[in-house]
Amino acid sequence: MNQQFLLPDRPLKVAILGSSGAVGNELLALLEERSFPIENLILLASHRSAGEIQSFCGTELKVEETTQDSFKNVDLILASAGSSISRKWKNTIQSSGALMIDNSSAFRMDHDVPLIVPEVNPHHAINHKGLIANPNCTTILLVLVLAPLARHIPIKRIVVSTYQSASGAGA
Repeated sequence: MNQQFLLPDRPLKVAILGSSGAVGNELLALLEERSFPIENLILLASHRSAGEIQSFCGTELKVEETTQDSFKNVDLILASAGSSISRKWKNTIQSSGALMIDNSSAFRMDHDVPLIVPEVNPHHAINHKGLIANPNCTTILLVLVLAPLARHIPIKRIVVSTYQSASGAGA
């Protein structure tokens, strides 16, 4: 792992890429609920959502349009704006020195990007190069159940069918 991508031991400067979407709103709520140590929070979205006001810990924050400069002096980017947006900003984020945790499908199959479920394989996160991916929601839940079983009994095959909405755009 490149030392440049280590998170500092202090409250973090955090950006949520896709903050105006349903998952972005949930990320915001979880950070508040868990009292995540944040020094500065930046809410990023497309030009269509720029200017919207969102609440965090009793403070109103204005959503900013994502630009090349949005990631300067940021430690951690939680990205949930979709695959094309994650791909678009990946190099800019990595060159800024920030750690990007991506919630889209953009990097899940990339062998150079660790695919992490913290309760199952947090030790693999140390191998990141400024980017960590996570599986989709149904896979995460399935892995949480199967991981302890697989430690005791080898699993040869799992067949799963899931039915999800055609769009993640709805709230």
